[in-house]
Amino acid sequence: QVQLVESGGGLVQAGDSLRLSCAASGRTGSSYATGWFRQAPGKEREFVAAISWNGGITLYADSVQGRFTISRDNSKNTVYLQMNKLKPEDTAVYSCAATSDTIPRRIKDAYAYWGQGTQVTVSS
Repeated sequence: QVQLVESGGGLVQAGDSLRLSCAASGRTGSSYATGWFRQAPGKEREFVAAISWNGGITLYADSVQGRFTISRDNSKNTVYLQMNKLKPEDTAVYSCAATSDTIPRRIKDAYAYWGQGTQVTVSS
């Protein structure tokens, strides 16, 4: 079992930046790829970004490519999502997820472990 806890959300203005963190505990000795997903009110949960266990492979949704950067520090069992040039349409609950696959996936059903999420609100 892997437990995930997100932090770093908040209320910001359009154009601002935020850095989300996803701290893992439990069976962190295994090799897990990690992804970030988000869900806005009334919408389906959507893929944002994902990273392989060793950080060598990263994936991004087209809507965040060039603005968001996913990274990880395995010595701290933490994955980060740096979000720059935030837009009102980025407003959502952001959740991190882990999969026992070492290769990151865009599909939420590939992820077995989920955090509770952190709210990001971007005002115009």
